[in-house]
Amino acid sequence: MFGSLEGRSAIVTGGSKGIGRGIAEVFVNAGINVLITSRTQADLDRTVGALSGRKGQITALVADVTKPEDSRTAVATAVEQFGGLDIVCANAGIFPSGRLTELTPDDIEQVLAVNFKGTVYIIQAAVDALTASGHGRVVITSSITGPITGYPGWTHYGASKSAQLGFMRTAAMELAPKNITVNAVLPGNIMTEGLAEMGEEYLDRMAAAIPTRRLGSVADIGNAALFFATDEAGYITGQTLVVDGGQVLPESPEAIAELYQD
Repeated sequence: MFGSLEGRSAIVTGGSKGIGRGIAEVFVNAGINVLITSRTQADLDRTVGALSGRKGQITALVADVTKPEDSRTAVATAVEQFGGLDIVCANAGIFPSGRLTELTPDDIEQVLAVNFKGTVYIIQAAVDALTASGHGRVVITSSITGPITGYPGWTHYGASKSAQLGFMRTAAMELAPKNITVNAVLPGNIMTEGLAEMGEEYLDRMAAAIPTRRLGSVADIGNAALFFATDEAGYITGQTLVVDGGQVLPESPEAIAELYQD
C-alpha cells in the first residue's frame, strides 16, 4: 500500500491534452494539486473544467516550455497557489514527421527546443522549490521511439527523446543530494486525440503489433508517473519505466501471430 500524496503539488507541462491531461487527471484524483501548462488558453480551460471538483485542485497557466522565463513563472505560480512544489512532470512534447533527407534546420531546432530544452528549463526552474519540498520528484515523459525503437520519419523526434534520458541520468546524480529523484516513463502507443485522428484501420494495425493487442490509455502513463511521485519510490532515481503493453518484446510480427494462433 502506497502512502497518500494528498495535499502535495505538481506541475504538468503540456497538461491540457493527451498524455499530459492523463497524468493531471490521475494526480488530481489522488489528491495532488496540479498546475497544468500549455500554449493554448482554450485547451487549458477545457481541461480545467473537466478535471475540477476532484480530490486535488487544478489550475492552469499559458506557458511556452521553450522559454526559460515561462518555466520560472510556472514554478513561481505553483508555489504561490499551493504553498510549495513537490513534483514536476516534464511532459510537453511534439512529434512532427519528416524524413531525414527532407529535414530543415528549423525542423530539427523546433523538436529539440520543445522536447529536450523544454525538459531542461522546467527542471532547472524548479530545483529550489523541489529542494524545499524535502521529497522532490521529477518525472520525464520520454518515449520508446529513440531510446529503444526507431520509426521512419522520426529521426529528430527519436533524437530528442534519447537526449532526455542522457540528461536524466546526470541530473539524477546532481539532484540526489537535494533529495530530488529524476526518472522517466517511456510510453509505447497510447490512445490520444492525435492518434484517434489516424483512423480505425491505422489503430487496428498498431494494436496488432502489441502482445496485449490493445493501445495504452493515458491513465496507464499517469499511473506510472504517480508511482515515481510516491515516497515509496524515493530510492529510485535515474531510471526508466517502459509502459507499452510489451510492444518492444517481439522479434517479428510472426512472434505475435504465434501467440494468438489458437
